[in-house]
Amino acid sequence: MVLSRGWALFLVGVGVWTWVIWPRFAVAIWHDPRSWAGGTVGEGTPTGFLWVHALLIAASLAIGTTVGFLGVRGWRAARRRTNRP
Repeated sequence: MVLSRGWALFLVGVGVWTWVIWPRFAVAIWHDPRSWAGGTVGEGTPTGFLWVHALLIAASLAIGTTVGFLGVRGWRAARRRTNRP
């Protein structure tokens, strides 16, 4: 598959965006009273709300990392194609 530099850069941007947004969302979920059975942070056991969002965040970070990695590989391959004599 041939990936243009523009699309490769887009994929890298998606990977970076994922790592900017999802950790902030994780902090917000951690501090949400619905995440804990006791109603305050760290009080009681984690609820299903926390576990579902933790799984969503982990999956999104894994996918974003993969997409960003593919973008870097595509960028490097495109650069090698343009540097050939």
